[in-house]
Amino acid sequence: MVQIVITAIGSAGDVHPFIGIARILAERGHRIVFCTHPQFAALAEQHGFAFVPIGTWDEYARAIASPALWNPRTSFRTLWTVIAPTIRPHFDALAALATSDTILVGSLWAFAARLMQEVHGTPYVSVQVSPSTLLSASAPPTHKRLTVPMWLPLPVRAKCMEMIEKGVLDKACGPALNQVREQLGLAPASRILGRWLHSPDSVLCLFPDWFAPAQPDWPRNHFMAGFPLFNDVAPNAFDGELSAFVSCGEPPVVFTPGSSLIDERTYFRAVEEALHRTGTRAIVLSGTAGARALARRDVLVRDFVPLRTLLPHCAAMVHHGGIGTAALAFAAGIPQVVTPFAHDQFDNAQRVAKSGCGVRIDSPASGKALASVLSRITTDKLVRARCAIAKRLIDTAPEACGAAARYIERCADHRGGIGTHSVA
Repeated sequence: MVQIVITAIGSAGDVHPFIGIARILAERGHRIVFCTHPQFAALAEQHGFAFVPIGTWDEYARAIASPALWNPRTSFRTLWTVIAPTIRPHFDALAALATSDTILVGSLWAFAARLMQEVHGTPYVSVQVSPSTLLSASAPPTHKRLTVPMWLPLPVRAKCMEMIEKGVLDKACGPALNQVREQLGLAPASRILGRWLHSPDSVLCLFPDWFAPAQPDWPRNHFMAGFPLFNDVAPNAFDGELSAFVSCGEPPVVFTPGSSLIDERTYFRAVEEALHRTGTRAIVLSGTAGARALARRDVLVRDFVPLRTLLPHCAAMVHHGGIGTAALAFAAGIPQVVTPFAHDQFDNAQRVAKSGCGVRIDSPASGKALASVLSRITTDKLVRARCAIAKRLIDTAPEACGAAARYIERCADHRGGIGTHSVA
């Protein structure tokens, strides 16, 4: 058994899958140290994990509340201004934690863990929560403003991706990262997001191949575990009132903007118009005043409900395009309307649409547009069939949190970090 230090950086959708994986690793006897934002301390400690904060509560709260984080024009730059100052302190914290039997596991922005691998040789499993961060010329990710067209010849697409990496992404990330690298005696890194951040040891992908087929220019040492369907952070939220609402009429449609910072007035006005046009019963998941104003006999408003419990009782879901939310809708076998705002949401939305299980409408979506697509996807037999196929693929695949946990153990075995034991 070993010490597994997990770094998860991002929103709840980025952090929760790691909680599910860590819980299984802990059950298998490993010592878990969870490194993430202070807002998730109680969740990690609730599961018995040691906790080390990254940054401060106020820094994270300000970042999440910044409109610039949810604007496609400024989202990347805004996110990086939050992450960059934490690289060296995070590296120092990991260095203090590391033991001879430590295995590091980190999300996309866990640059400090990748540096630990370079400087100290600490085994590291880098994790890709969504496929958009595997910057492939064979299948370029979809973005609001910067998508390389598939109709271009592959060599041209490859050159375009290289230009984006070096001219845009490295230009943003390189100065701060390479300053830390210089302090640590390392040469400058380039193609940071497309190549450097992927661990030479192991790359764990938390999605299935039917959602994002592996590409020839992905890291060869990748493993696709499937969707980690962890959403039980408040298991008692499904109470009597909610149960009665779900069972007293036609299956409702679920609306949620997730953790995205939205133009509330525009968004909830569109939701209200869509409900008026369709006559649909709805559950709105949001803690804002704009959402609460929608509440009436046929609309139930809640801050949070575990989607894995709720969605099988629903007709469809309208959401922002977070990978975890999309995965839970696939698992429930219901159609999706995806209204992406920023980050990986555009790529996830496009993949949902390509699967035949839903429709992508870029934000802000009008009430008329929402009503039109809801009416279509909830009655379309082909959409229903595609959703059933996706559900069956998830139901018959190995449980993803367990598959990911066993993969991490196998990687540690390969590096000699774990004694002989079964990983079945």
